[in-house]
Amino acid sequence: MALSDIAAGLEVTTEQRDRGVATVDRTAADLADRFAELDADLPCEPGAAATVVEAYAEGRSVGDAGHAAGVPPVTAAKTLHLLGEQVCPVGPRGRDIVRDWTEGRLSRDEAETLAGVGPREFALTAYVETHDPLPEAREAAEGVLVDTDATADREASLGGAVEAPDEML
Repeated sequence: MALSDIAAGLEVTTEQRDRGVATVDRTAADLADRFAELDADLPCEPGAAATVVEAYAEGRSVGDAGHAAGVPPVTAAKTLHLLGEQVCPVGPRGRDIVRDWTEGRLSRDEAETLAGVGPREFALTAYVETHDPLPEAREAAEGVLVDTDATADREASLGGAVEAPDEML
């Protein structure tokens, strides 16, 4: 029996309706209003933080996002760090060295030399090491930056291939 024999006598009685593209808007307020609740925890004003996040989400560099918001690039990087973005200018070894400095085991000069960074990069790394991302800030930026659930789903699909830096050796 051929496919044409199976399909004989079948007919389409209804047509599919074009419903357009589905969109989801998880927020009622604009980004600056959502950041207003976190004003005391952010390194810049909520309006500037919103501009940084929007520019960064459009694909601009951290520095360009800061300039668009009228804040220094390091302030833009701090803002993005608090939202959970990876903005640390050094790798795991450099972070260990900065951690040694924050714990008093190295002088700042020694730590900068060993990490191979200048004062600005060192200061940003120290900020990253001493300030945890704010879950409520990440939640406020939801829908603008990459969705955390999608990232978690992607990482879960990779299984054991995604390791924390301290697990790699």
